[in-house]
Order: sequence, then structure tokens, then C-alpha cells
Amino acid sequence: MPTPQNLQELFRTIYGAVYQCNCYNCYFVEFAGGMSPFKVKDFLDLKQHVDAINVAEMVKDPSRASDVHVLMPYRSERCFVLTLTDVLHFQELLQGARAMMSLNSILYECLYAPVVY
Repeated sequence: MPTPQNLQELFRTIYGAVYQCNCYNCYFVEFAGGMSPFKVKDFLDLKQHVDAINVAEMVKDPSRASDVHVLMPYRSERCFVLTLTDVLHFQELLQGARAMMSLNSILYECLYAPVVY
């Protein structure tokens, strides 16, 4: 695992954080008491899977099976067992991190764009 000085905080909520590691070209997701590394594509796949969870259906369905959602990300040793509130907090964390990634890309393009005369 990279040392803390190699990790740059990308986004944080009271429920977790997402860090960027330029040494390993990956993101570290800290959530529910654990920290998991994800390559860029795997992180975006994780976000897509979390966003695909139907929260409204979890709320409406009275069965006990709908109380939790089990998420097993690609190429990860971690398995997330998420309750309804965990799903909402995880979605918030990943959406914020993705927004910061987009903002960083926009800033980089503006700062380092070739000057056209």
C-alpha cells in the first residue's frame, strides 16, 4: 500500500474518502472501515454498478432480501454488503469523487492547452 504522502485526497464525506495515487495510477476508496485500491477503469465500473442500484425498489420491497445489496467489484478482494443508507452514502462518495476527477481534467486542459494565435 502506498504511503500517505503518495495519496492525494480527491473527495471526502463523513462516511469515507477517495484518494488518488499517482505512483500506482489508481484510486483508493475508504468506506465502511476498509480501504480498497481500484485502477481507473475499475473505479469507473464500481461507480456505474453503485449508480445502477435501484434505491426506490429497495425502499418499496418489504422482503428481507431487499434490505441489503451485495456488491463484488471487479479485481478487488473486497465485498461490500450495503444497507439502504450505505448505498446512499456510497453513491454520494463516488459521485463527488467523479465530479472532482472531471474538474481536475477541465482545469488541466485549461492550464496546459496549447496557445493558438
